[in-house]
Amino acid sequence: QVQLVDSGGGLVQAGGSLRLSCAVSDSSDTRFTMGWFRQAPGTEREFVAAISQTGGRTVYADSVKGRFTIARDNAKNTVWLQMNSLKPEDSAVYSCAAAPSLYAATYFSIETQYRYWGQGTQVTVSS
Repeated sequence: QVQLVDSGGGLVQAGGSLRLSCAVSDSSDTRFTMGWFRQAPGTEREFVAAISQTGGRTVYADSVKGRFTIARDNAKNTVWLQMNSLKPEDSAVYSCAAAPSLYAATYFSIETQYRYWGQGTQVTVSS
C-alpha cells in the first residue's frame, strides 16, 4: 500500500513563504515520480511541479517558475515544495501525488499519470 501525507499549509501574507512536505510510505519500496497539484475553489486541479525518481529532473508550471522549488530525499521518503514570493492567486488546496513508472518529463504535468494522492493541505495567501 502506498500512502501520501502532505502537510505544511497555512495562512501567509503576500510575499511570504511556506514549505509543504509530503511523506511517502510504501511497503514495496517503489520509486515514484512525485508531483504537486493545486485546486482553488471553483477551478480545475492544476499542475504545480514535479520531480523525477532520482531528483535529477524537475518540471514547473509557468505560473510558479522562479518562485517555487520542488525537492526530494529518497532516504527520508519525503518530497518538499518550497514556495517563495507567494501571491493571493497561489491560494488553493495543495496535494502531492505519486506516479509509478513515469519517466518522460513530457508527461510530468499530466494529472492522470499519477496513481496515488495525498489528502491535501490548504494554502491561503492574504493580500
